[in-house]
Amino acid sequence: MAETGLRGFAQVVLQTNLLTGALILAGLFAYSWQAGVFGLFGTVVATVTAYLLGADRTAIHQGLHGFNGCLTGVAVLVFLGMHLSTWLLALFGAAAATLVSAALATVFSTWGLTGLTAPFCVVSGVMVVGAPSFARLWHTGSPAALPTVTTGDRALSWNDLWHAFFNNVAEIFLLNTWYSGLLILAGLFLAGVRVGLFAVAGSVLGIVVAWAFGAPAAVIANGIYGYNAVLVAIALGVTFLAHGTWETGYALFGAVLSCALTASLTSFFKPFGGHTFTWPFILTTWLLLLAVPGLTRLRRA
Repeated sequence: MAETGLRGFAQVVLQTNLLTGALILAGLFAYSWQAGVFGLFGTVVATVTAYLLGADRTAIHQGLHGFNGCLTGVAVLVFLGMHLSTWLLALFGAAAATLVSAALATVFSTWGLTGLTAPFCVVSGVMVVGAPSFARLWHTGSPAALPTVTTGDRALSWNDLWHAFFNNVAEIFLLNTWYSGLLILAGLFLAGVRVGLFAVAGSVLGIVVAWAFGAPAAVIANGIYGYNAVLVAIALGVTFLAHGTWETGYALFGAVLSCALTASLTSFFKPFGGHTFTWPFILTTWLLLLAVPGLTRLRRA
């Protein structure tokens, strides 16, 4: 069960390496003990739900039913605070993420796609948007506003740059501390040098593109524009496509595309208090993978 749980953490970044999972867990606890506990809780609940409902054992052992639960547990903590109701939502949400994951696997298998982190986005999005309507679920006053994507100082300092580089990795798990990002990035390099290098490339591209488009420095430094680029770079550059020159360029193009999509989706979700989560990564990856069969220069892994 311990190995399955660690693979569940690693599967958030599309890996199965146990040391990667251990360093991700360390990154969560480095952020706060609450984040570590809720990440663990969500992973265990989602995995146990998959066991009880008879999901494929190989997929369970690979952590494929744990990672959305991990993200859901962290999400409800980050957006709703630590209360008894949050524990109940984490329990319900992590279990529901397993069901959504199974449903998406059934639907998307026809096109050779996976659900990625969509179950986390769907379940957490519904709970976070709905929570302010219920007094026993919402304990933090007025709903927090989403980051403003067009206002603020645009001059990047060295401090902004290196914080952004690591926060782009940490924000995959809804964390905004550079040392959590450092631990997670180290875990990615342990999964493979290619994995680490594509994570680095995604983070750098996230910074460059956001700066070139004129995003506020504070938003860039917090990792808001880069974490989806990191995930897209790993997904297309390492996991789903063959390792070649054209595929590498395609993966980096996807990372750039996800940055622009982050701004669009943030503006889309803002009026009703929704959150972007990893939707830019999901939509970009799905779109570019669906295009591959019609592009003779590109090959699936």
